[in-house]
Order: sequence, then C-alpha cells, then structure tokens
Amino acid sequence: MMLGRPTCAAILLASTLVAPLVAQQGSEAMVISSDPQLAALAESLLPELAERSGMPLRAPVRLERRSREYLVEYLRVKLDEQLPPEEARDLVDAYALFGLVPRDLDLRAVLLGLYTEQIAGFYEPDSTALFVMDDQAPSDLEALLVHELVHAIQDQNADLAALTGPDVGSDQATAAQAAIEGHATLVMMEFMAEQMTGVRLDLALLPDFASLLGPAVEGMRAQFPALAGAPRVVQESLLFPYLEGAAFVQALWSSGQRVVPFGANMPLSTEQVLNRTLSDPPTELVLDVSGGRVVDDDVLGRLAVGVLLDELVGATGKGAAEGWEGDRYALVELADGSRGLVWYVLWEDAASRDRFARVVGGVLSHFGGPASIQRLVAAGSPATVLRVGAVDDVAVGVRIAEGS
Repeated sequence: MMLGRPTCAAILLASTLVAPLVAQQGSEAMVISSDPQLAALAESLLPELAERSGMPLRAPVRLERRSREYLVEYLRVKLDEQLPPEEARDLVDAYALFGLVPRDLDLRAVLLGLYTEQIAGFYEPDSTALFVMDDQAPSDLEALLVHELVHAIQDQNADLAALTGPDVGSDQATAAQAAIEGHATLVMMEFMAEQMTGVRLDLALLPDFASLLGPAVEGMRAQFPALAGAPRVVQESLLFPYLEGAAFVQALWSSGQRVVPFGANMPLSTEQVLNRTLSDPPTELVLDVSGGRVVDDDVLGRLAVGVLLDELVGATGKGAAEGWEGDRYALVELADGSRGLVWYVLWEDAASRDRFARVVGGVLSHFGGPASIQRLVAAGSPATVLRVGAVDDVAVGVRIAEGS
C-alpha cells in the first residue's frame, strides 16, 4: 500500500540550469553539485561507504539542496504519476472492505502529509540524484548523507526503480524496499558508531538485533503526528523497511558473509523478510474473474495479513498468519456499480488454513460489508476464500502463475 521512496525526475528541470561543481578523487569525479559544502562532505564519505556497502562506486553522484516547497510540489507530481486519484480510490475501496482503512480515507492527502513531515533528504533513481532539504541543520547533514549516499551506490549496482516499480506487486515491492532500506540503515549505523567511538563495529555479531533497533523506530510514531494519525496498515508499511529490513539484512550478514541484499539475496515477499530467510518463496496466484469487472488486483502479503489480524482480534490472533504461502485479492465492480472483494489465500497445510479460518470466521462483522469465509483446496493447496460484499455470484478461477 505504501507509495514508496520518491523516484521521479519530472520537475527537476531547474537543477539543470545550475552550473555544477565537480568534487574529485584523483582524476575521477565523485560528486557533481552546485553546493561546495555538500560536495566536500559527500566526497569525504563516499569511498568508505562504498567499501562498507560491498558495492563499487561506478559513477559520480549528483547532489543538490532543495526547499521544502520544492519537495511538496515534487511529491504531488509523484502522486499523480504513481497513484492518480482513480487508483487511490480503488485501493482505498479494497482496503476498506478488508476493514483496514476508513472508506472515506483521502489516501493521497495522508501520504503527502507523511512524506512532507518525514523527509529530510532522498535519493531519486530516475535522475540518479540525491536531494537534501535546505532546512536541515549542518550537524544533521553527515548522518543524512551517509544513508542516502548508500542508496546512490546501490542504484549504480542494482536498478532500484525497477525493484519497487509498478510492474512489481505491492508485497514484493515492500520486501524489496526492506532490503534497500535495511542495507542502507546497517551501513549508516556501523559508520556512525565508528565515528563516535573510534572502534569499528560489526553489526553481524550482535544477537537479537531487531530488539535493539525496535524502540528507536517505534519512537517515530510519537515524533511524527501525521504518522501516528495514519491507519495502522500505512504506519506499518512505512516502518517495516527500516526495522524488519535491517533485521533481515543483519541475518544475511550473520551467516558469515557480508553479502548485499540484491540479486539472489533479494527477498520476494514480506514473509521472507519477517522470517529472516530466503527459503520458501511465495506462490504467485492468478485470479480469473467472471460476473463483474476487476478494478484492483494485488497481493495483500504476509505483513498486511498480520496487521489485519491485529486489527480484527488483537493478541488472540497471534500466530494465525503462520503458514501463509501466497494470496491474491480482486476488487470487483458489479453491474449496479457496487463493489465487493474476493480474496484467496494459500496455506502450507490444512492446520494453518483451519486456524486462520476459525479466527477470521469469528469476526466477520468487522469487515467492510457482509462477509463469509470458506475453506477449500485451490491450485492444489489448502486455501481460504474470503468474500466481502455482494459477490457471492462472482465466479473465480484460481491458478498458479507461470514460473511461480
């Protein structure tokens, strides 16, 4: 559900009109910027960050300051590109039927408020540029640049925009975002710890790492009012890449090699991130729907399933999402203009399926319309199908996507 890190260069024309300053290491340019302070600081950081990230610096990094007003306009352009009003309405309709958001939620306004409140700087893959807000205190610049420069190095070695782009389902995109942000967060933490103590820190050696990072990330809810006021599923999708992503990458590192979380080490689902493993890839489903028009079709994913259970039953539903193997929902518009939801989930065994069905079956009134849940076998696996709204007559065929 999360919009994701800004990735568009649609309104960056003004930056091409500024004569750049090129910071160099030897005869090779490392930074291109019109700001001497930023250029010098980034130049001093990049060699060590490249070494710590496990990736080479392949090209100069473009770096500029921008105003908060510029950021707001930039985000509006990104919203129009990535989440136009009609798509936002469809997404809200689907999540409202799940009971995860209010039906009248203005999702675009919520996201604009969240990003305007939180962003101090961002790396933009489409233009391969890093932007720092001009209201940042000089004392905060180093920590900000350390994190964002890692993204610049990542993007020179892996296509970040493609990993989280519109062709990737929301759950896989959130998993990829977790790998991206988790990697940058670990590199930043190690770098800043050494700067403060003079001792090189290896986070791979810390036991129970997630419990150490959790309180700081959770503190963001109190620090940012717009975040605290957002629906729980929005909050979790924003915090997940930093907390669970860092724990996932730390688990990769603790296996004995400081591998980068891309390519064969890239998680394909939030379940893999939560379980700190690359095994058990998700099963990708295809829903063939007749009897209505499909207006939204996506994977809810293990992270959102957990949030859904928390919203429905709280602690009594703990563990009911275990055994998730894959899912897909379809938001269906009927001939009379009404909309309903059909959601299939595959489970690793009948026991997992039955546990989930029992828990959800006891709180069907909490969904955004008349709801029913059925246990069955679909695509050769134990499955559940949840229907919300007047979609009993909608026929759905379920099959496994090619290559899954």
